[in-house]
Amino acid sequence: MKVLIIIDSMKGSLSSLEAGKAAAEGIRRADPGAGVAVRALADGGEGTVQALVSNRNGKIRKIQVTGPLGLPVDCEYGILPERGTAVIEMAGAAGLVLVPEEKRDPMKTTTYGVGEVIRDAVEQGCRKFVVGIGGSATNDGGVGMLQALGYGFLDKHGRQVAYGAAGLKELETITDEFVIPELAECRFRIACDVTNVLCGEQGCSAVFGPQKGATPTMIAQMDQWLGHYAALAEGKFPHADPARSGTGAAGGLGFAFLTFTNAELTSGIDIVLEETHMEESIREADLVITGEGRLDGQTAMGKAPVGVAKLASKYGKTVVALAGSVTKDARACNERGITAFFPIVRGPVSLEEAMDREMAKRNLADTAEQVYRLWSTREEK
Repeated sequence: MKVLIIIDSMKGSLSSLEAGKAAAEGIRRADPGAGVAVRALADGGEGTVQALVSNRNGKIRKIQVTGPLGLPVDCEYGILPERGTAVIEMAGAAGLVLVPEEKRDPMKTTTYGVGEVIRDAVEQGCRKFVVGIGGSATNDGGVGMLQALGYGFLDKHGRQVAYGAAGLKELETITDEFVIPELAECRFRIACDVTNVLCGEQGCSAVFGPQKGATPTMIAQMDQWLGHYAALAEGKFPHADPARSGTGAAGGLGFAFLTFTNAELTSGIDIVLEETHMEESIREADLVITGEGRLDGQTAMGKAPVGVAKLASKYGKTVVALAGSVTKDARACNERGITAFFPIVRGPVSLEEAMDREMAKRNLADTAEQVYRLWSTREEK
């Protein structure tokens, strides 16, 4: 029997590979001779670098860049050397996790460090990029990133505007004569599952601003300034379209990539599955085990486990999902290719206990063992 285990990370508890190895341990208890393969999984957000690097024999590069608050932070990104591809999580340079709650203020936070990571990757010879843009602390329309790449976002005195959304208030001119020349050779695949536009009621300021520390007054101001920024961009780049789906992702970073670089926005899980050649592994498996920390209605709308199930359905594979918790609306996952799903918690415990690393490993192993015993019995008949 060939079993493929591709479980997304269980945030705050287990990484993707830790979860997969725990499930593999349980299966080997039931059948020491089972052929078990564990692969890392992510959906374009946290864990994307690890997933692509581990599955494609890449390497991790660590550099110091400008963090969201303008202070230096260490950021890791991946390089797949045989393909000249860089794998970047914008949250590593400009993520909300890098900003203490009491300091969250999208008027000040910048994406400058994201541009610095891209420049470093270019210097390493990369011309293809996979960029996950989830978890941002910013609402600067990607201007910080573009400044780091050589674009000029100038005030009336011809000086670069300040970091953060507040800098957009002073924006008068956009220039491109000092953009790094290699950028024209670069191609970006942006892992984006957000459909919000740049401005308006469904824009990045209104929808995501509050979680980044924005007040109602700030939201109105940022929305106005982003509209002005978009109008200037449209005057210089006719293909700019602030009403396009996904332009509001990561505080307008989606708009920046689509307007100022050669980029496409694509489903995060689709990018990961394609870049890791996961279809071949799924085709050869007899059983596919996937999962994530919480299986719910959102999972069915295109998160990692359903992305796996969609691919597996092409080959009629049985897909079992294991999760730390399962909600009532998770039933929708059965309609999206997941054959059956199971919560791994074995009894009444606190959330803290359930998320304890060692307990989570035991629970995953024990549940995977019982699932495999049942499935293998069916296969033998």
